[in-house]
Amino acid sequence: MGLLTFGLNVTLDGCVDHQEGIADDETHAFFTRLMDEGGAMLWGRVTYEMMESYWPAVARGDEEAPQAIREWAVKLEAKPKYVVSTTRTRFPWTHSHHLAGDLRSSVQTLKDATPAGVLLGSGKLATALDRLDLIDEYRFLVHPRIAGHGPTLHERGLASTRRLELVSAEPLNNGAVALHYRRARG
Repeated sequence: MGLLTFGLNVTLDGCVDHQEGIADDETHAFFTRLMDEGGAMLWGRVTYEMMESYWPAVARGDEEAPQAIREWAVKLEAKPKYVVSTTRTRFPWTHSHHLAGDLRSSVQTLKDATPAGVLLGSGKLATALDRLDLIDEYRFLVHPRIAGHGPTLHERGLASTRRLELVSAEPLNNGAVALHYRRARG
């Protein structure tokens, strides 16, 4: 069984707006490593649509992008992508699949079928999956910024506090800190 890892950019005040992070080679390398380590991506519909609107065009060469970004887009194109949605069922982007049915059982089945693990990259979906005790690890890139606005991490709350064990903390040259936590069980 693979692990479900929640990986996301977050500011010091918990903002998870993708536009608030530092976009440079270091942060790009962090997320490239995460994607390379996992066997599949898992998103909610909103995140999928945001990604679908840009990355396939970069992979095809239809959008101008530096070589490193294009290489990442090509890797993302090849990666299996699973989408949780109650409003959309067709996901035409290469290797994209609709994850339907009961959320707990469908995500557990995906974890069981993906020994290399699943990388979750959607904040609202993460809240739902955390409420179901399905997230095993957290890989946050904490940016040295205070956004002063939302959306924020687990904005609608959890039923109880999540105890985590620190696996690693790596400061980056740009001031961000890559944090890796594992869910404390028991």
